[in-house]
Amino acid sequence: MAAVLFDFSGTLFRVETTESWLRAALAETGHSLPEPELTRAARALEAAGALPGGANPLAVPADLADLWAVRDQSAELHRAAYTGLSRRVPLPDPGLYDALYDRHMSPAAWTPYPDAARVLRTLRERGVGVAVVSNIGWDLRPVFSAHGLDPYVDAYVLSYEHGVQKPDPRLFSVACEALGTDPRQALMVGDSRPADGGATALGCRVHFVDHLPVTHRPDALLPVLDLVD
Repeated sequence: MAAVLFDFSGTLFRVETTESWLRAALAETGHSLPEPELTRAARALEAAGALPGGANPLAVPADLADLWAVRDQSAELHRAAYTGLSRRVPLPDPGLYDALYDRHMSPAAWTPYPDAARVLRTLRERGVGVAVVSNIGWDLRPVFSAHGLDPYVDAYVLSYEHGVQKPDPRLFSVACEALGTDPRQALMVGDSRPADGGATALGCRVHFVDHLPVTHRPDALLPVLDLVD
């Protein structure tokens, strides 16, 4: 393999818990909730799928279904989809819905998986090109920079910057072109079979990991190093 394409959320990084997300947004806006109310609101937000990078919605409301399907094609669509979900949950201030959305874009909201740095560093040492290919509506580069992983990434291919989202093969093609790599010599690593599996249309190999909490997945990326030998 001459290159490895990585998904972001659930693959290299994991977003904070819904409760942590809500607590941070409340603190940043000077609000508070009694503990029982906070716990109930966090559970309701999780069920709604309002945290980008968190759990998927148990059910997408009918009036948001069309928006949800294309949410990763622009920054505006992404914000509208996720704040649309969070607004299903009553909160003490209407401004909290945008505050929640803004919080999830903070580097502090994300933690790299324990083996991410080792795998990315080793690929760099071996001369293997690395691209991050993500369905997303905002610039994740500051997250990589804040956690010290940016030096190991050669290219970022983000859906909202191209108006195309996985599994559309065009997004993977852009990544391979950015790395100067034949797709047949690239490995796509991700946690979503429907989305990341789209790379196979170009002839890429695909390796899947599970979207688990950071503490539950210490070494799932390490097999990537054997696959590129």
